[in-house]
Amino acid sequence: MQTRGTRRDTLETEAATPIWISRRTRKAVMVAGVAALALLLWRVPALMSLSVGSVALAVALAFPVRTFSRVMPRRAAIAFTILLAVALLVLAITVFVPVIANQLGALVAAVPGIARQLGDRVPSMLDWLAARGLSLGSPDHVLAETQQRLLAAVQQFAGRLLGGLGQVVSGVAGVVVALLGIVLVAVYLLVDGRRIQATLLRAAPHRYRRDVRALWDALGTTLSRYLGGLALAMAIEGALAAIAFHVLGVPYAFLLGAWVSVTAVIPYVGAWLGYTPGILLALAISPTRALAAVVASMSINLVVGNVISPRIQGQAVRVHPMLIFFAVVAGGELFGVPGVVLAVPSMAVLRVLYDFLRARVRVVDEPPATNEPTGYAVASPPEARPRALAAAGRS
Repeated sequence: MQTRGTRRDTLETEAATPIWISRRTRKAVMVAGVAALALLLWRVPALMSLSVGSVALAVALAFPVRTFSRVMPRRAAIAFTILLAVALLVLAITVFVPVIANQLGALVAAVPGIARQLGDRVPSMLDWLAARGLSLGSPDHVLAETQQRLLAAVQQFAGRLLGGLGQVVSGVAGVVVALLGIVLVAVYLLVDGRRIQATLLRAAPHRYRRDVRALWDALGTTLSRYLGGLALAMAIEGALAAIAFHVLGVPYAFLLGAWVSVTAVIPYVGAWLGYTPGILLALAISPTRALAAVVASMSINLVVGNVISPRIQGQAVRVHPMLIFFAVVAGGELFGVPGVVLAVPSMAVLRVLYDFLRARVRVVDEPPATNEPTGYAVASPPEARPRALAAAGRS
């Protein structure tokens, strides 16, 4: 049964007079449209951040939406996922953020005392290195210089972080509007995902529509499993780290767990960046506590990286670790921290495209330019072979 809007669209389509254009003109119009869109995104950076953030959020939420769709309708699964994400965000803002801010302020104030405690532990190690000619200077000079640099670096980092938080608080209206825009666009993408897919299929040539659908499904599944699984794995690793530091009696355990969760998004070096502050704080208490913190950190990282993440993400990223390492290095050199963070999902997309093209691309030999026999067999395109066989049968 057609609705009123559907009947109106049908009548307008039947009454429309076609405007005939050539294929070359259609391609030129499409290229001009893509170029205009790229220019708009370049001149208005807010649209780029809105687009990237919305697509990333929609792709990440597609993973739980697909999971909840097994037990409820898709629209109900989308609504439930959005409500769950909003509840977690409100919980983080009202409960976790104040705790993190308080512990960060206390840590900044305690840095000089922690540096003095570390100064009591480190000289023995420096003396051992100096006795074997492995130190670059006297233990007292190295220790004093290290304390000064550590104190300056921590205070500078804390100042920038607190200053950034102040700017965020001062511009909270703009931040809230941007977040609401990203969430709104992401919800539209989730709800209209099938309509967008249908539009893309209609734009593709008829004989390639099945392949375009396969590529769409492969990219969506890979990115949604990777991003959704990454967010869940980051939360699990941060929670385990906070519990471990709290059990070991390391101060500021919640702040340290949050830091571990944030740095877990960086491949390879994220673990070193995340667990080092907790290990240093444990060393300020006692060497035994530091050794226990090292063991706990390595155990958590191994469990999350080799047990939890593979079970959550499955085969989302099927790329050799060496290629991922090269991609991380290249991304860091070209684009800094964003390049490092986006290295793994970029490699996942390239892997999907490689598998897609490897199964479909065929090399067709070009026929000789002259009519002289060359002695080489000339391959015909696959779609031309049935016509050639039919012609041979009629002859």
